[in-house]
Amino acid sequence: MLSDTQRKYLRRLGHDLDPVVLIGVSGLGPNLVAEMDGALGHHELVKVRARVGDRATRDGVLAELAASTRSEIVQRIGHVALFYRANPEKTKILLPDA
Repeated sequence: MLSDTQRKYLRRLGHDLDPVVLIGVSGLGPNLVAEMDGALGHHELVKVRARVGDRATRDGVLAELAASTRSEIVQRIGHVALFYRANPEKTKILLPDA
């Protein structure tokens, strides 16, 4: 679980990132989850654009993606969400202490 300080730090890092994973009307599938899993393994911090239905549907899809990839949603603004998952083998982002 991320602390507020760590979330703030990750939001700053993610500000200039472009979305790497795009979720369309077809929603989540095994290929999209695998792509997201690979992106998190490589980058640790990934921005996702979700163009699916209304806010409740979008929140559900993003929560399901976070659960499927064992990651955390750092921030969500509109159609864009920022996900984080630490890579224990090759750490790129050093989080500040909680």
